[in-house]
Amino acid sequence: MKRHLHILYIFFVVGTMSSQEKQIEFSMNEAIDYALKNSYENRVAVKNIDAAKQKKWETTTIGLPQIDAKVDYQNWLKQQVSLLPAKLFDPTAPADAFAPVTFGTKQNLNATITLKQLLFDGSYLVGLQSAKTYLQISKQAKQKTELGTREAVINAYGNVLVTEKSIEILLRNKKVNDGLLREAKIAFDNGLAEEEQVEQFEITKGNIDNNIRSANRLKIIAYKMLNITLGNDISTKLTLTDDLDSLVLSNTDLSLVSQDFNLNSHIDFKIAQNDRESKRLLMRLEQSKALPSLSAFVNYGQVGNSNTFTFLDSEQQWFDSSLLGVSLNIPIFSSFKRRSKTKQAKIALETADIRLEEIKLKLKLQAENAKSDYQLSIDTYQTAKRNLNLSERIEKKQQIKFNEGITTSFDLLQAQNQLYTQQNNYIQSMLNIIASKATLENALNIPIK
Repeated sequence: MKRHLHILYIFFVVGTMSSQEKQIEFSMNEAIDYALKNSYENRVAVKNIDAAKQKKWETTTIGLPQIDAKVDYQNWLKQQVSLLPAKLFDPTAPADAFAPVTFGTKQNLNATITLKQLLFDGSYLVGLQSAKTYLQISKQAKQKTELGTREAVINAYGNVLVTEKSIEILLRNKKVNDGLLREAKIAFDNGLAEEEQVEQFEITKGNIDNNIRSANRLKIIAYKMLNITLGNDISTKLTLTDDLDSLVLSNTDLSLVSQDFNLNSHIDFKIAQNDRESKRLLMRLEQSKALPSLSAFVNYGQVGNSNTFTFLDSEQQWFDSSLLGVSLNIPIFSSFKRRSKTKQAKIALETADIRLEEIKLKLKLQAENAKSDYQLSIDTYQTAKRNLNLSERIEKKQQIKFNEGITTSFDLLQAQNQLYTQQNNYIQSMLNIIASKATLENALNIPIK
């Protein structure tokens, strides 16, 4: 028996370890698709749409029949006393004498059911339109969230690849510098070089090691940020199947620069239009409050009376009642309160019109800036790539000259520092292409595929 339990324990531990070590593989497009379903912002956007649907139905039900039931039970612990002229009971009683009497039974039960129906209310009609607009705004907000999620995933994914590329280059730089340091130490030990050369390479080694440690910390943070963007736990293990070079190639698309900007289909413009529509409906709502409202109701009830609690007995006598009514409410004078609120709503509508004109100009300018930045990022990348190749050639030539004793370590270190700068510029230019393309796609409102 113990042997079987031991085997089960081993299987449990192995299964737990394998589940903890399970990794999720993502290309960038797969990461975007995953985030659209699982990111926190998109899940909240879906909930907001569900809430808007329920709000729309809540508003609709105001104009539908409403049925209420009510049960009132009363028990007089001490019945109220009324005074009647005593002559009603005793003709010989003085004219100014009164006799105390009680009316009715000590207990009564009243059950009523009422049907209400709104016949006309201007604010209800406006409310229906507002509920539809609110639902539309929620759907557009989700679309806006999806576009933002795409850009966030692209940036987070790119940041991870940049940190990994940086570590790769730093390790390569470390290998080269360690070799030079070893050679400098050997030359110094043999009296062929000054100690200063060794110290200079040791300074470079310290800087590179520190940069590697910093890049490794940034890599951990970048993976956690990507997990948050995807909607995962920050400790989820991720494997990215795209590399930085392939992403730069796939994100270099100059046709985007010449693509026309369509204002009417832009999600931000649609949101601004719906904001303007909501202000118009608010003004209509305030205007509708000056209209009369009409409603009707019908009810049916039964009343039972008893001095003791006999309401559950079959012999209990019940008395029926029913009432039909119509209510017309006519607003007449509110000391100009309604007029003031209507004017406020009208001002809000006029402000929304101004904002709508402003958003038109801002969106056009945003698209132009995004195109310019994207074109600049491509040009910068090409320049950085060319400069990197040149700095690599210069650094290699300086290594050869240094090994042959033609140049000093100071010249070599200058070439190395120039190379390191160009490496950073090159990596940053790669990330800028990916990020600026994502920004341009949002500025042009390019839909998610």
